[in-house]
Amino acid sequence: MKRGLPHVGIALVALLSIAIAGLAQRGRFGGNGGFGGRGNGGFGGGFGGIQGPPDDEAVMPARDAEFHFIRLEYTDLPQFHRGFGYASRMGSGSGWWIVDWPAADNHFTTGVQRLTRIDVGDPRHFRLTDPRLFDYPWIYATQTGWWDLSDAETARLREYLLRGGYLVVDDFWSTDPYQWEVFRQTMDRVLPGRPITDIADSDSVMHVLYDIQDKDKTWIPGSRHLRRGPDGTVQVVQPAGTEPAWRAIDDDRGYMVVAVNYNTDIGDAWEFADVPYYPAAMTMLAYRYGINYIVYSMTH
Repeated sequence: MKRGLPHVGIALVALLSIAIAGLAQRGRFGGNGGFGGRGNGGFGGGFGGIQGPPDDEAVMPARDAEFHFIRLEYTDLPQFHRGFGYASRMGSGSGWWIVDWPAADNHFTTGVQRLTRIDVGDPRHFRLTDPRLFDYPWIYATQTGWWDLSDAETARLREYLLRGGYLVVDDFWSTDPYQWEVFRQTMDRVLPGRPITDIADSDSVMHVLYDIQDKDKTWIPGSRHLRRGPDGTVQVVQPAGTEPAWRAIDDDRGYMVVAVNYNTDIGDAWEFADVPYYPAAMTMLAYRYGINYIVYSMTH
């Protein structure tokens, strides 16, 4: 795998604010009750029978480009298998890998196109054993506290990372004590002996395009963490006992090859970028993290 240097424009926070506001203007509040937008009682949403807003983000036409959002498909651990259900307002299916698909992928891809000069193509998804894997420098996996990678998949992921690939994992939580151990043990099979460490404030991934500071290492809520207060305002309810952590795994040269978003949910912030009830500040932060990861992966 060879990493190319993207032609990245100056993407200011003000421009990001305008872009997110433009997305939000296309959404609208649902019915009475809470928030979520994935149907009545669907995973990650459905408080009080919400009727979620339609997702009218234009799907990017299929074309080969410098960057594609690649979502990793995987098999669930049998004891944690997620059955068929809503993935987002635009999709449904079984398995934890599909959560927030395709809305999060589409929204974030559009944001990358608007806010940078990276040549962006349509989002895609496939398994680690797919021969196309090595054509892409960046892959994303959600709910990795419940994945069940085979020996062939762990070997392929090891090869991918050691050849310059970059993995972002997201939306797994300390509220379930098994999730961190499942992820940690899996990554120890993938990269034996490589520690998982907190990302330092000085790390270049935090400053490669957007300047992310210590105060920005904050919890980004899922839609399931939003409630409508008695006065009609949105209230964000953080799960008890959770502390957001931004962690990483480096290769032997000291380059970050895995970004770990723990006890936080940037995927939902991307998915709900177009609805007014999701906190705009959290969506902007999620875009800044995601774009920094992309630029880092393509320039280091």
